[in-house]
Amino acid sequence: VQLQASGGGLVQAGGSLRLSCAASGFTLDYYAIGWFRQAPGKEREGVSCISSSGGSTYYGDSVKGRFTISRDNAKNTVYLQMNSLKPEDTAVYYCAADRSSKRLCRRPYDYWGQGTQVTVSS
Repeated sequence: VQLQASGGGLVQAGGSLRLSCAASGFTLDYYAIGWFRQAPGKEREGVSCISSSGGSTYYGDSVKGRFTISRDNAKNTVYLQMNSLKPEDTAVYYCAADRSSKRLCRRPYDYWGQGTQVTVSS
């Protein structure tokens, strides 16, 4: 079971990035997928999560209206579209998978990928 996060980079404030989380060794169809981030000196926080069916989503208060999570089960990939980026969005972003779609983003997730760095300059 492997998750590969990609798409991070350096962007100016107000810009956009799209992160991808690709799975290998298993199919994402039966898993809730979440994006979490951790900035230096801060605790990890749940950014956005999506249920296995895609019918339910969760967004952290700081990203509501700016970020959009989506999934393409045919491609075994989940995306996080990040618009209107702010310097405070700078962090390492991780994707994770969980067998349960309950309490999206607010429960321990089973599998984690490596992070991808997002840096937003002012």
